[in-house]
Amino acid sequence: MIPFLNLQALNQRFEDEFQEVLRRVLSSGWYIHGEECGAFEAEFAAYCGVQHAVGVGNGLDALVLILRALLETGRLQPDDEVLVPGNTFIASALAVSACGLRVRLVEPELSRFNLDPQAVEAAIGERTRVILAVHLYGRMADMPALADIARRHGLLLLEDAAQAQGARLGARRAGAWGVAAGFSLFPGKPLGALGDGGVVTTDDSELALTIRSLQNYGAMIKYQHDRKGGNSRLDELQAAFLRIKLRCLDADNQARHAIALRYAQGLDQRVLCLPEIPAEVEIHSWHLYVIRSANRDALQQHLLKSGVQTLIHYPTPIHRQAAYRELGNLNLPITEMLSEQVLSLPIYPGLSAQQVDQVIEVCNSFAVNEPEFSV
Repeated sequence: MIPFLNLQALNQRFEDEFQEVLRRVLSSGWYIHGEECGAFEAEFAAYCGVQHAVGVGNGLDALVLILRALLETGRLQPDDEVLVPGNTFIASALAVSACGLRVRLVEPELSRFNLDPQAVEAAIGERTRVILAVHLYGRMADMPALADIARRHGLLLLEDAAQAQGARLGARRAGAWGVAAGFSLFPGKPLGALGDGGVVTTDDSELALTIRSLQNYGAMIKYQHDRKGGNSRLDELQAAFLRIKLRCLDADNQARHAIALRYAQGLDQRVLCLPEIPAEVEIHSWHLYVIRSANRDALQQHLLKSGVQTLIHYPTPIHRQAAYRELGNLNLPITEMLSEQVLSLPIYPGLSAQQVDQVIEVCNSFAVNEPEFSV
């Protein structure tokens, strides 16, 4: 069986270094908000090209803390509206709802799977205050266009970069385009911990300071609580592991890019719709390699029977989830079509050329009897 993702193999290459930092952290006697977390924050901020990075508990918390900090500093008000891609993972919307803000779902563009700037501009209403640009599957949204829309309409531009560690558009990396960005450090992400984790990036010093307070019970000084905060902290051990893996992030992204190129060269594009390979000016993290098929479910079963594990990102759109039944009447045909067609193939460092070719062969054997794909 070719697994969708082999986390053991991904992390085993770091085993000796992990054992060393485990001993170092253990012997330090300091496990929360210590030197390792501070060092990771500084290194990740430098990597992204921003002034501040704040390690937090997970990617959802990263987005919640950004929005809560904007509320705390008066830049947002309760019931303000946030534009969110209709085809994103539900966490993007949950963060908005958790802060008492209003979710407005917007259609993506088919070529990038990301927010369609024209649809964004058309969706702006009286209560709209934020554009949440999700870099879905690891490809950056059209940030120049979205930044221009935000500027012209006086909106805040935020990034959900949960899947885009190391992605870049021109000279600017994911995490350096908006007022702030939230990253997930879940184990399966391009930069993944050995447990849960997240990080916020921003150039806004006031926002960073507010987030540091909110993540630590609303306190900057122990037992002096200026805000009604919570607990969302990146622990020392995970930070130490992440420092090791950050050094390999660019190489890992290049390895995924090479696999994406091999897929693009080998898969039958007459019956399968493949993701775009970005121009050289853009770096895609290739967190996921997502194809489209008019007969997706049958293709997935064919792959499984042939020893290839795949996943669907995502099978049920946000507005069709019970949690968002109030949005159930929305007409989002592109989002719904994608939910019926997308299929994620294995793509990760350590996936051999032979395994990639096997995936290609199985996909193409299914495609023999399929009609040509209509975009």
